[in-house]
Amino acid sequence: MTISTTKKLLGATIAAGVVFALAGCGQAPTESGDNGGGDAASDFLPCMVSDAGGFDDKSFNQLGYEGLMQAGEDLGVEPKTVESKDESEYKGNIDSLIDQNCNLIITVGFLLAPEAATAAKANPDVEFVSIDDMVDTDGDGKTDSENVKPLVYDTAQAAFLAGYSAAAYTKTGKVGTFGGVNIPTVSVFMDGYKQGVEYWNSENSGDVQVIGWDGSDGVFTGGFDANQDAINAAQGIVDQDVDVLFPVGGPIYQSAASVIRDSGKDIALIGADADVFESDPSVGDLLLTSVRKGMDVSVKDVVEAAAKGDFDGSPYVGTLENGGVSIAPFHDFESKVPADLQDQLDTITAGIIDGSIPVKSYLSE
Repeated sequence: MTISTTKKLLGATIAAGVVFALAGCGQAPTESGDNGGGDAASDFLPCMVSDAGGFDDKSFNQLGYEGLMQAGEDLGVEPKTVESKDESEYKGNIDSLIDQNCNLIITVGFLLAPEAATAAKANPDVEFVSIDDMVDTDGDGKTDSENVKPLVYDTAQAAFLAGYSAAAYTKTGKVGTFGGVNIPTVSVFMDGYKQGVEYWNSENSGDVQVIGWDGSDGVFTGGFDANQDAINAAQGIVDQDVDVLFPVGGPIYQSAASVIRDSGKDIALIGADADVFESDPSVGDLLLTSVRKGMDVSVKDVVEAAAKGDFDGSPYVGTLENGGVSIAPFHDFESKVPADLQDQLDTITAGIIDGSIPVKSYLSE
C-alpha cells in the first residue's frame, strides 16, 4: 500500500462527510479457557496480534488489548493474543492465530496491514480488524478484502488542541516533538500539533516555534522502543530550550520522561494514544495532557458486533465529533495553564467539528 493511495481513499471518506459506525463491526499465544457456554458468543474466538511495542506499552498496543479483554469479559470468552517482537514476526503470529481457529483477528498497527491483507485474502472465512490502516495494498483505492474492517483515527484533530495548549503554556517560546517511525499514523500527531501551535500564533500574535517536525520530516528514533535512540532524540530536542515535549510512538515517551528528569528543567510532557496520566502514573507529574485515540472503545465495539454476526467491513474513522479522538484533561497542570484555556479549546473543538477551523492530515487531504 502506498501512502498516497491511503491519502486518496481516506481523503474521499472524510471529504464526503461520512462517519462509519462500528456496527459489525513474540510470546506464545495465550490459551483460551473453556467458558462452557453453548450460545454463538461462547463459540466465538477473538484474537489479537500486537505491534513491536507489546501489550504493556501503556499506550497504543495496550489500548487495543484492553478493548479486546473487555469485550471478552462481556461475551464470556477468553481471547487469544500474541505479541510481536519485531516486523519479522508479524506473518507467523497471524498464521498461528489462524491455525488456532480464531474467528476474528485484530492486527494492531499500520505496519501489520500488508500481512493482514494477505492473510484475509487467503482466509475469507476469518474476519480481520486492521487498526490504523485502510488495508489497500493493490492500489485500487478500496479495502482489499470484504472480511477486513479498518479502524483509523484522525488524531491530527486532537493533536491540534495539544499544540495550541503547548503554545499557550510555553515560557521559552519553543515546543518539541519527535516520533518513532516516519509513517502516516505517527506523523499525523505531529502534523496536528504543529498546526495547533501555528493557530495559537495567528490568534495571539505569537511566535512559538516547533522543534523536531517541519511538516514533512523531523526527528525519529527508527522504532518504538524506549532505548538509547529514543533518549538521544529527546535529549537533542531538550537541548534546544524547549519546555514542552511531545513524543509519538508508544513507549518512547518513557525515554523522554527520563531525559526531562535528568535535565532538571521545568519541561512538560505530552502523551500519545492513551491518557498517559492514567496508564502510567509514574510520569503523571510531568504531563501537560495527552492526545487520545479511542482504540479501546472501538475495538470492544467491533468485537462484540462480530460475535453477534454483525461484522461490517466498512471503515471506522475516529474524529473529535464521534469521540474517536480527544485530548485528555490537564490533571496536575490545571493550575499551570491559562485560566481560560479550556474555554478556548472548547471553541476550537467546535470549529474543527463544523469545519470552520480546518485541520490537515493524511486522512483529510
